[in-house]
Amino acid sequence: MQHFKTITEYCEAIGLSAPLHPHFDIRSFEDNMGKVIPQMKPFRHEFYSIALKADGGGKAITGYHDQFPEGVTIFFNSPFQILSWDIVPDWSGYYVMISQDFIAGSHHFEKLLDEFPFLKIDESIPFEIQEEDLNNLLPIYEKIQKEYEGSGEDKFNFIEIYILLLLNQVKRLFNQKFDAESAHEKIRSADIKLLARFQKLIKTSFYPDAALEAGANLHSPSYYAEILNVHPNHLNAVVKSISGQTAIHHIHFHVLKLAKAELLQTTASVKEIAYSLHFDAPNNFSAFFKKHTGKTPLSYRKNH
Repeated sequence: MQHFKTITEYCEAIGLSAPLHPHFDIRSFEDNMGKVIPQMKPFRHEFYSIALKADGGGKAITGYHDQFPEGVTIFFNSPFQILSWDIVPDWSGYYVMISQDFIAGSHHFEKLLDEFPFLKIDESIPFEIQEEDLNNLLPIYEKIQKEYEGSGEDKFNFIEIYILLLLNQVKRLFNQKFDAESAHEKIRSADIKLLARFQKLIKTSFYPDAALEAGANLHSPSYYAEILNVHPNHLNAVVKSISGQTAIHHIHFHVLKLAKAELLQTTASVKEIAYSLHFDAPNNFSAFFKKHTGKTPLSYRKNH
């Protein structure tokens, strides 16, 4: 399955020109028609997309949703979600694409998924809106595109504000369409499942017979995020919101448990333990252990 890490890679793959900015883009479906590949096999990308289809035919699939409404439709693509399409070249409307780096670089989006949780609920994709609501959303996309294609040095200040306006308008429509409490429960249920999968993956990755790829960094949240098909920032946010601890804390906690058990119950050398726990060098393991316990591995073994 194809996997596009950047907006530029994605645009080139579907037959479009590179974006004006590496971490943000806006396109109209009308401009895409005749250029974009009409059939795309299942793929993933690593950014958010907020789209408004005013009209058009064919079939698009986001996640497990294969029935697009025929009318005016709002739909979202989240990082690592599986997508595909077989569309008729008559779509109209707009979409914006926002990378995780763009989000991380703006204080406006610090709590993006908390304030606009519909971005991560499969059940919210896609949903139909009334024709009159189209008139509230289209001008926002048009303003974003005008700023994006303009030369103002401060254009992204305006774009960020317009994105917030767009998200709040969509949030209002979403809340009218779906029960807020039910949506909250679905989000929390999905987050709890992700935390459980993350914790299990940490344990199984450190099994002596675990099948690991060359260069796998078991001490990095990014390693687990890639396997779990989520962005590292999203994984950390979910883990912290549910457990109160960061993703790296969970990894370190498990490594410490394994290290202490090895030191107390085996005669393995510090060097052997270090490499069994996937440290690059024994000195790195010793420094890690002392940082978290206040003792060197040998003094811990001697005094327990």
